[in-house]
Amino acid sequence: MKIREAIKGVRPYQAGKPISEVKRQLGLEDIIKLASNENPYGCSEKVKKAMYNAVDSINLYPDASNYELKKALAEHIGVKPSMIFCGTGSDLLIRVLCSVFIDKDDEIIMGDISFQRYEDSAKIMGGKVIKVKMKDYRLDVEAMVNAITDKTKIIWFATPNNPIGTIVKSNELMWALENISDDIIVVIDEAYREYVNDKDYPETVPLLDKYKNIVILRTFSKAYGLAGLRLGYGIASEEITQYMNSVIGPFDTNLIAQEAGIAALQDEEFLKFVVEKNEEGRQYYYKEFNRLGLKFIESQANFVMVDTGKDDMEVFNKLLRKGVIVRPGSLFDMPGWLRVTVGTMEQCQRFVKSLEEIIRGE
Repeated sequence: MKIREAIKGVRPYQAGKPISEVKRQLGLEDIIKLASNENPYGCSEKVKKAMYNAVDSINLYPDASNYELKKALAEHIGVKPSMIFCGTGSDLLIRVLCSVFIDKDDEIIMGDISFQRYEDSAKIMGGKVIKVKMKDYRLDVEAMVNAITDKTKIIWFATPNNPIGTIVKSNELMWALENISDDIIVVIDEAYREYVNDKDYPETVPLLDKYKNIVILRTFSKAYGLAGLRLGYGIASEEITQYMNSVIGPFDTNLIAQEAGIAALQDEEFLKFVVEKNEEGRQYYYKEFNRLGLKFIESQANFVMVDTGKDDMEVFNKLLRKGVIVRPGSLFDMPGWLRVTVGTMEQCQRFVKSLEEIIRGE
């Protein structure tokens, strides 16, 4: 058996621990998961109804063209359906982008603390990863652009950036687009865009008219609460979309997910509720971290990074024993830090109480 050399250099993605695993390992029953930036309020009632109504059709293959879903997205966003591609979460679309654009020894550019799947997907294709150091916990856009070489094929702007939660601002993005050759793909990953309230956050869809090398990635996993269905989508020029659709599998977006996505777009009240509750949770974290004297990074997403001032793995494991699952910063090359999802207010309060007990040695 011969494994491709490129695959040997890919490290498995370490997801947040599922509740079921912690129950098995520690024998706990009362557990909250604040590790994977999931929506603590679930999905909308309209989505549940749509999924229930679709059950009688699951013996049939889904619409391979995603016609109704793309039509609904196009109306929601304000583009043509032919500029939209769909898949099983942004994760798949990241892999497909690398399949379309990366050959052996081609380069991608990303922040040194950003979403691991950019790196993994490039390496799978034999590509090389150029990581640019963060600047004040933000993507250093100018340095990323200056790192471009004749081998660069994709530059990744995650905004808000996972795992930190900071954004690329409008003036930074516009400068970058003006200084990046149109033969380099600029991916703007907006998985957490619904949570953003910063007025300097760029509106990217209108930019597609001028910059044909832009690819915008979005998802239903976060604010819409459909993480378990795996539904993501991208917006790009018709040419890029055509190539993406030639690689994405014909039935990758399942029937239930398609119906759920359409229904989710129709429930603006639910989305508004989720965003408002998330802002309340973020502000609560800020207030409590300040009270505890802990350094933290203000976030535009549904999670916050906090510096415990201690061994993050030790704190992580102690939190596990208290039934609270978070993400240790060591996974992101940020030792001492934790990334914690904004849960319900009750969940946020439980996390803070547990963290305070650990810090005070109780």
